[in-house]
Amino acid sequence: MITVEDVGQLRDKLSSRRQQGRVAFVPTMGNLHEGHLTLVREATKYAQTVVVSIFVNPMQFGANEDLDKYPRTFEADRAALQAEGVNVLFFPSVDAMYPKPLEQQTRVEVPNISNLYCGASRPGHFVGVATVVCKLFNMVQPDVAVFGKKDFQQLLVIRRMVEDLAMPIQIVGVDTVREPDGLAMSSRNQYLTEQERSKAPLLRQQLEILANRLRGGERDSEGLQQAFNSALSKGGFIPDYVGIVDADSLLAIDQSTTHAAVLAAAQLGRARLIDNIEVSLD
Repeated sequence: MITVEDVGQLRDKLSSRRQQGRVAFVPTMGNLHEGHLTLVREATKYAQTVVVSIFVNPMQFGANEDLDKYPRTFEADRAALQAEGVNVLFFPSVDAMYPKPLEQQTRVEVPNISNLYCGASRPGHFVGVATVVCKLFNMVQPDVAVFGKKDFQQLLVIRRMVEDLAMPIQIVGVDTVREPDGLAMSSRNQYLTEQERSKAPLLRQQLEILANRLRGGERDSEGLQQAFNSALSKGGFIPDYVGIVDADSLLAIDQSTTHAAVLAAAQLGRARLIDNIEVSLD
């Protein structure tokens, strides 16, 4: 595995590797866990060269969010990626990604779906995500890019951006990797105290309850959401949102919806946890 920090060097290394076949790309913010490594393993199924980036993107963090405290574990991450057979690790600096001040940086905005749910709770977040992913796609020029479904809204934003901008990239979504008790793996789980960690699986448990009620024919979204938020509040969470939506548009479900998703976010101590579950309404 080679590690590169410069865009020119990245393109030079990849130009020769493209002659060997397809390139797959997994963008990350580092502090890698089994969920990230699952994405890497999936990427190897689609291409002869696998590129992983590690970049903690300042544009997607709000003023009061955890940019400075976001865990950075580069040496451990590099060792894990090398063990997985990754070909190229791209580790750019903030200056390499954003040569101009952020307020002068050209931005990419995917309208409508970027302003819902996590976008409403974190204004500007998905502009930061779309911008950095667009830049990384331009730098790596992959044939395939792999993302986890835990960040379900992010996956939809990226799919829409790729479609709207006619990028020749196949976007692959991978099911969420979970701890044995059902908690979705996340770098932010380490913010949880021991007591909070014992409570954290409640988020997934309540999503499953809500999803099963949908499968059973209930369609009173407001009542289902109230019951969900009440259960989380009693369990020590501060609910942010729960959405019962069409899985392709993030709009509210209606009689024509066959593929739904339940999206949720809640605060537990210092950790903001997100999760989702897809539901067939056939």
